[in-house]
Amino acid sequence: MTRDRRRDDRSSRRSERATRSDGGYEVVDGGSETVPGGHEVAVGAARSADSGSALGQLYVVAETEYRLAVRSRWAVAVTALFAAFALGLTTFSGSDASPAGFERIVASLAVLAVYLVPLVALAFSYDAVVGREESGWLQALFALPVSRTRVVLGTAVGRAVVLASATILGFGIAGALLLLEYGFDGFESYVGFLLGTVGLGLAFLSLGVLASTLAREKTHALGLALLAWAWFVLVHDLLALGVIAAFAPPDAAVTAMVLSNPTGVFRALALGALGASGDAGFAAVLTEAGLSTGALVAALVAWIVVPIALAGAAIRRRRL
Repeated sequence: MTRDRRRDDRSSRRSERATRSDGGYEVVDGGSETVPGGHEVAVGAARSADSGSALGQLYVVAETEYRLAVRSRWAVAVTALFAAFALGLTTFSGSDASPAGFERIVASLAVLAVYLVPLVALAFSYDAVVGREESGWLQALFALPVSRTRVVLGTAVGRAVVLASATILGFGIAGALLLLEYGFDGFESYVGFLLGTVGLGLAFLSLGVLASTLAREKTHALGLALLAWAWFVLVHDLLALGVIAAFAPPDAAVTAMVLSNPTGVFRALALGALGASGDAGFAAVLTEAGLSTGALVAALVAWIVVPIALAGAAIRRRRL
């Protein structure tokens, strides 16, 4: 009898800890598992839920994601990676100190960004949802009166702040070196390139969050992320060039091909910022498309917003 009473008391205490009003974060699955970062976000989200503040819930989740990324050294690592590649390319480019030399360096940085930034963004975001589910973080948070959509949005916003900051700092260091070398004549065009690079990273971060929401395991999410990188960075442009060369499609079809790839939109923005024209390959296609800067910016924003909206819809149907 005494043993049964003690067992019931322990079970009752575990249940109380998992459902207490201060946002307890221990998962009841036969034992107690502390979720990294779960307590602070659960407490804050619970308070925001009690006050009925949707913005407060979003802010708490985003802030916690940001803190966890900084604490895990992701922010420092990504900043250092971008700075190392950008500085190396800038320092050893061998371009002369002329406007043409400046444009060549920035064009080379744009090529680097097309390959590197999407890969880093996908690596940073592919476990945003499925990874938190495996650690028990989502179960603790979804037990609270917090919208699942806000959880996904807050997660994306927190990681987006980290990625955008790392991109600006990493490529900004190379930009400062270019300004010392070439003066402020190219400042405006470099800012345009930098903002486009941030947009490119956020677009692929959104795709990574969507893949993480759709996948049931981290390995599946990683596979989807790698497929997305290979398609948008390597395959799409080659396929588009083949279609254009073989069938000479109308301008509307060419425009659709450009807008259907965030890297194509970024390249068009980079060419526009530099006032350059392409004479070969897909660069010529981008130039001939004749898209305005406003249309390109709107397309890049759509590539950021639409995947997050789809992830928000998918998380509501996800069974934990």
